[in-house]
Amino acid sequence: MIDFTQPNEYQQWQAVNDNVMGGISQGGFTFDGNHSLFEGELSLANNGGFSSINRSIAPLSPNKVQVELSFIGDGRTYQLRFSTWKNGDRITYKHEFSTTNGTEQTKVFQLDDFQAVFRGRLILGAPTLVAQDIEQIGFLIADKKAGPFSLKLLKMQFTSSEVVH
Repeated sequence: MIDFTQPNEYQQWQAVNDNVMGGISQGGFTFDGNHSLFEGELSLANNGGFSSINRSIAPLSPNKVQVELSFIGDGRTYQLRFSTWKNGDRITYKHEFSTTNGTEQTKVFQLDDFQAVFRGRLILGAPTLVAQDIEQIGFLIADKKAGPFSLKLLKMQFTSSEVVH
C-alpha cells in the first residue's frame, strides 16, 4: 500500500512536464501537511498540455489484479499510469478517471482494463498488464484544458480479486 498521508511519500516521486517537448506547463508533487498533492497549471502553448509524476515500486505479487485508489479531485480527468519493462522495451499503461471537485472518492481499477500507450497513442497488440511486471506508477493530466489542477492523493492499494460464492 502507498499511504499518501505520510509526510515523506511525496519525496519518492519525480515530476515530468511538457517542457521536455517544448511546453510550459508547471506541475509537481508536494505535501500539504495532510495529503500528497499533485498540482500545477497546464498550458497548451508550444504544443504543450501535460504534467505527470511517477515513482518506482517494489515488485508486486502475481495474484494482484486490481488497484484501489482514494483521492480528492478538482473536477478534472486524470490518468493512473503503470510502466513495465519487457525485453528492454518500456510499455506504459493508462486508465483515465474523472474526479468530482472537493469530494473524496475511491475507485477500483482492474489491471486488465489498462490500455498500453506511447505518447498518447494506443499501442495495439501490447501484452495485457499484469501486477508482477509493474515497475513504475504514475499520474498524468492531459485533458486539453489550460489552467490550474490539483489532485490530493490519499492511498493506493493493489488487491487480489475477491471471489464471491
